[in-house]
Amino acid sequence: MSSYDPEAGHLALAFANTMNWHASAEPIEELTSYQELLDWSRQAGILTGGQAARLQRLAAASDQGAEAARLRAIELREAIYRVFATVHGGRRPEPSDLAILTEAVRASVAYGQLEPREAGFSWRWKDTENLDRPLWPVARAAVDLLRSDELARVGQCADDRGCGYLFLDTTRNHSRRWCSMDSCGNRAKARRHYRRAQAKAAS
Repeated sequence: MSSYDPEAGHLALAFANTMNWHASAEPIEELTSYQELLDWSRQAGILTGGQAARLQRLAAASDQGAEAARLRAIELREAIYRVFATVHGGRRPEPSDLAILTEAVRASVAYGQLEPREAGFSWRWKDTENLDRPLWPVARAAVDLLRSDELARVGQCADDRGCGYLFLDTTRNHSRRWCSMDSCGNRAKARRHYRRAQAKAAS
């Protein structure tokens, strides 16, 4: 089951992490159905319960349309993942991945509108029944992050077994290395302890 993980620190990165063990030879897909995409989007706060229910009814009326939307979501997710993993590695993203992200934002623009607030303006998504609705805020968030100073804070789990988890490092000295100390961090700590013990026993 796919669930929103706030530990990623950013909407676009959390979406990229809906494939577990992303950098391994055997990644685990979480978005196995359109319903999983709706559940994740509701948990992430980009869909209300009412919006998710309306899209669920729309998906139930068209299995083929719902599956096509799920596959577009996966295509966007993989492009986002590759773009940020590549940037983190100090390389330039592939033009094809940037094109996928650009097209997703372009397709969403017609469904957004500027609204005045007490201090400035906000971008609001129109409440429309479109199966791609969950992708619009994700695509825009990814572009906003790429264009922001926070891009330098994008990190990736240092696990050497292919975790691949992306996160926004909000520590003061950019010291975050793991998706979580409870998982990859503790495993790495245990491996270091084992190697030290083996070296000590052999000496």
